[in-house]
Amino acid sequence: MTKNARDFRKLYGSEEIHAGLIIIVPQVVPALQRDLFALILEEIAGGEELLNEVIEISIEGDEAVLSRYSLPAT
Repeated sequence: MTKNARDFRKLYGSEEIHAGLIIIVPQVVPALQRDLFALILEEIAGGEELLNEVIEISIEGDEAVLSRYSLPAT
C-alpha cells in the first residue's frame, strides 16, 4: 500500500509479475486514509488475487471512487 502512486506505478509497471499494488490518494488526513483502506479491504475480502493488478482509491466530491486495473496493461 502506498500514497506514492507515480513512483510505484512505474516500478510495478516494469515488472512482468507482481503481487499487486494498493494506492490511496495523498493529501488526506490519517483518519480518512484508514476509512479508505477499510473500503479496499471490503473490495478484496472475497479472496480474489491482486496478481498484476492495482486497486486505487480516490475522493471525488463526497464520494470514494475505487478503480481496479491491470499493471502492466494487458
